[in-house]
Amino acid sequence: MVIRDQAKSDDANKEVLRDSVSADRPLLLRALSGETLATPPLWMMRQAGRYLPEYRALRAEAGSFLNLCYDPEKACEVTLQPIRRFGFDAAILFSDILVVPDALGQDVTFAEGEGPRLDPVTPETGLSRLATELDIEKLAPVYETVSLVRASLSPDVALIGFCGAPWTVASYMIAGKSTPDQAPARLFAYEHPELFDSLIDRLVDATATHLLSQIDAGAQVVQIFESFAGALPAALFRQLSLEPIRRIRDIVTHKRPGVPVVVFARGAGTGVEELARSGIADAVGLDWSIDPWRARETIQPLRPVQGNLDPLALLAGGDVLTRAVEDIRAALGDGPHVFNLGHGILPPTPIAHVEQLVRLVRG
Repeated sequence: MVIRDQAKSDDANKEVLRDSVSADRPLLLRALSGETLATPPLWMMRQAGRYLPEYRALRAEAGSFLNLCYDPEKACEVTLQPIRRFGFDAAILFSDILVVPDALGQDVTFAEGEGPRLDPVTPETGLSRLATELDIEKLAPVYETVSLVRASLSPDVALIGFCGAPWTVASYMIAGKSTPDQAPARLFAYEHPELFDSLIDRLVDATATHLLSQIDAGAQVVQIFESFAGALPAALFRQLSLEPIRRIRDIVTHKRPGVPVVVFARGAGTGVEELARSGIADAVGLDWSIDPWRARETIQPLRPVQGNLDPLALLAGGDVLTRAVEDIRAALGDGPHVFNLGHGILPPTPIAHVEQLVRLVRG
């Protein structure tokens, strides 16, 4: 598969975004539309999570992680917790990327302290155990959560929906769990390319449906998490990561024009520059390994960027955090930028360090 030229459709979508810019819109939407702001919008990946005592209390009450994801009132409360505590510029839906295979009929559970467990897709079973379409009713509680959150947020706080990219989700579906280098999924793609392509095709359709449903429920931005981009060699990165994401983005922007699509390809290295050039994303997330000064020259002139504080710098706090924030602000402050981490916040992170981060970014 080859990524086709998207210049015309991409320019048209950017015009829709620009035309809707106004001073009273959420800062996140302004930055993602290409506006350079004196103070960048701020939110954090996994900002609703285990570092917050109020989250831990609600998680214990829910009984299981998936129970929490599928309980609209509790999931809404979790989504809002970091907004109340820190006043971030955006809320991101509390859910998980694996609700998609769950809604395709794959058995998904979360073992305490071990992460997700799935009934693996194998060459012998193929896709026979999976539904051909996403079970929207199964995910109705997720979309209800989106509606509840949107109704609870002030107009100046943006709401982000999200999904996992097909390659990342397929990696879990094939291995049945998280693996260090996604070797089971890579080997599957080499040895059973037709079956793997069929799985990707099914995930493209299901993921696009999932994002559109979140948008219809109130999400104003969607982010695609390609968490395992770093496991792919260049040729497979284009085939199994960029091309499926392009297809999802085509569907979303065609059916819901003007909704920004952010792509975060963790570990992609220079592939992030290819992502920016391709026009697949309206904005590009940067992990902590990307030099922000290089991103300033090669990525930010093409797309708004988001990131890329090392979560360990936030964990360390103090002067380490101050220097890291100042460096990112100096490098990316002259262009459209959303301040964020280069991956999710770590559970041991002190709340005081997050408060320090907010002060540093907002001056």
